[in-house]
Amino acid sequence: MSRVERVSRTAEIAASDPNRVIIFDTTLRDGEQAPGFSMSAEAKLKMAHVLRDLGVDVIEAGFAAASPGDEECIRRVCGEIEGPVFASLSRANEKDIDASFRALAPAPKSHRRCHVFLATSPIHRSAKLRMSTNEVLATISRTVEYAASMFDDVEFSAEDAFRTEPEFLAEALMAAADAGAQTLNVPDTVGYATPEEARQRFAYLDGIIRPRHADIIFSSHAHNDLGLAVANSLAAVEGGARQIEGAINGIGERAGNASIEEIIMALRTRADRYGVTVSAESRHLVRASETLREVTETVIARNKAIVGLNAFAHEAGIHQHGMMADARTYEIMRPEDVGFEGSYFVLGKHSGRHAVGKRAEALGHVLEGQRLADVFAGFKQRADQIGEINDAELTAIIAAVTAGGASAQMDKTYATAG
Repeated sequence: MSRVERVSRTAEIAASDPNRVIIFDTTLRDGEQAPGFSMSAEAKLKMAHVLRDLGVDVIEAGFAAASPGDEECIRRVCGEIEGPVFASLSRANEKDIDASFRALAPAPKSHRRCHVFLATSPIHRSAKLRMSTNEVLATISRTVEYAASMFDDVEFSAEDAFRTEPEFLAEALMAAADAGAQTLNVPDTVGYATPEEARQRFAYLDGIIRPRHADIIFSSHAHNDLGLAVANSLAAVEGGARQIEGAINGIGERAGNASIEEIIMALRTRADRYGVTVSAESRHLVRASETLREVTETVIARNKAIVGLNAFAHEAGIHQHGMMADARTYEIMRPEDVGFEGSYFVLGKHSGRHAVGKRAEALGHVLEGQRLADVFAGFKQRADQIGEINDAELTAIIAAVTAGGASAQMDKTYATAG
């Protein structure tokens, strides 16, 4: 089949909007490789349904050649869910590509992607592959051409790209494009790059390869070993990448992948800077995060950007006062846009009188003048003891003040509330 005759959903997306960033989710593949995040077939299927609702463009459903169970799981996922492109990872050999072909068979032909990878860095060439540069190039050409004979959508990844000589990396990616790859992934496999290096590397590769392959899609797959995965992914967009790979909650090998939720909201919130679009239904981000937490029995850090419990929580009095006047004073996104019901005011020792009075009013207690001052004094005393003041505690403080404010009475009322 000639390249002109090949039609893929990915190509349609890229042709419709050159500034559309394709969201490639690898939660079910790279994400699951992280210790503590292994998922059963049922868990993967549940997660895939949420990813479909989220509207990610590509779901990397697994690594078909890894085991018969993984191959069957990919088959189930792409057989039961419609919409996204489904990808299976393959090492650069015909056996792996055949396994991906079998696993992805239930999906429409235009929605099947074979993701072929081969390491290109000097350390991998010498220590792992024991291959010369010429042997690496020949293997890329042979296996990508083989994949392109079976799939309309082929992605090639140059593993450990950022520790690869730039000139050889360009040569390897050109070989993949010449052999039929539509997407060229430039993975920061060990989280080594910095944002400026990422931007420069993508711009360099684009300048060399695009003149010969005008429709090529460059992809970023960043790891978080230095805490720079999201920053590097965004820098890649500035350098010309139009596909970003990542995982929900940033899970993945070692320190993880770029967080899909952070990528989506960063590109949306700072559209003024990046000038690109994403198609995701961001209101499903919290649901995706919570579903992953549930199926893997893990914990989401309270301060996790976008989906953590504290992402839209406010305790400091100055912040709470500003939020009451206009939420834009301390929030750059609407919590409803990512799936929260709204902002969350935490009453604690940093809260101000205004916030305490507003919460009391919501509970049916109008506090003014000295009564508000007395309640606020009791509130501060109790907050120093236990930290966060919930509605029951605040009601108890109001009751104690109303009863006369005696210390013994307040202690008794607090005990009842607790």
